[in-house]
Amino acid sequence: MSIYQDIKEEAYKANMQLPKLNLVLFTFGNVSAADRAKRVFAIKPSGVPYEELSADKMVVVDFDGNTVEGDLRPSSDTQTHAVLYKNWEDINGIVHTHSTYATAWAQAQKAIPIFGTTHADHLTVDIPCAPPMEDEMIKGNYEYETGFQIINHFTSLCLSHKEVEMILVGNHAPFTWGKTAEKAVYNSAVLEAVAQMAILTQQINPQAPKLKDSLIEKHYERKHGDGAYYGQEKG
Repeated sequence: MSIYQDIKEEAYKANMQLPKLNLVLFTFGNVSAADRAKRVFAIKPSGVPYEELSADKMVVVDFDGNTVEGDLRPSSDTQTHAVLYKNWEDINGIVHTHSTYATAWAQAQKAIPIFGTTHADHLTVDIPCAPPMEDEMIKGNYEYETGFQIINHFTSLCLSHKEVEMILVGNHAPFTWGKTAEKAVYNSAVLEAVAQMAILTQQINPQAPKLKDSLIEKHYERKHGDGAYYGQEKG
């Protein structure tokens, strides 16, 4: 058995959630799962239909994007995942999809406004949209530069990737991350739902205001604050 079997299984199970959650069409997406101790991550092979996937087909690469184990070519987005893992030491799962509503916002080059409490249950700010990359970056190592486009946009906004676990890349599509691949998939599903709600909100009322600060604070803190009371106590 592979010494990377755990992350291959984790990556496989997480990838298989994408079509179940209607976050991908055909092969438009990928999930990776990292092993920090071994400095590697397992990721979906490029262009392989989901119904043909298995844990054994996951490709293991290092944090420089070099294949460590696997007979198939890793996802074309592997270098983006590698850059994020290498620079953000506390994430262990990354998801990239072209889900319809989130991608529509990315194509419009618009951050998703915080209109309602569903959004505020997860974030206290608009979901950021990084600008399209400069021509030099696109013509160079495109996927590698995409990782830095994400990191640099967070820096420019003074945002923490620990608090905001999702982003849109202008003219491209969404990326999400988390402490596990499962959490990254959850974030991807939340992002798509919030993106759809925001589009419908603007269609119903183009002048819809953003959520009140008091409601943002209440909904975020009841789920994430020191006195959080959402859900059941653990232990």
